[in-house]
Amino acid sequence: MELFGIAKFERFFRLAASLDIDKNDVRRFDEFVNDKIYDLLLRGVANAKANARDVIEPQDLPITKGLQESIKAFEAIDEEVSLDAILEHLTRRPPLDIVYSDETEERLPQIAGGLGVALARTFRILDEKVKNPQTQHWDKATRVFDLLL
Repeated sequence: MELFGIAKFERFFRLAASLDIDKNDVRRFDEFVNDKIYDLLLRGVANAKANARDVIEPQDLPITKGLQESIKAFEAIDEEVSLDAILEHLTRRPPLDIVYSDETEERLPQIAGGLGVALARTFRILDEKVKNPQTQHWDKATRVFDLLL
């Protein structure tokens, strides 16, 4: 990722939870977000099939109240940072049994941003003094998300 993109992620994490991140954290963020998007999409496949559809619609994704609030917080931050286009590029669309609707495709970068806000704020909940998340912070936060998503 180019330096300009890394600077945007640094600003994003500062605005979301007053955290300082580095290039390694951006790689971890990419992996985290894509793993969680995949988890949400797997549930979306199951929900679409349960409703006798062969297309994943946005309502098939298990977006909780908390994640929805984080998506809204991301949208407010994104007005300042303009990270949406970078997330569009970073967010992978794994091949699944069924396809995504256009609306679902369009929502994935905002969902990724919401996951980023939730992740940043989770670091602060797990350790309110953390300034620069280390491997143990990433591991703990990922385990929390694995339990919930």
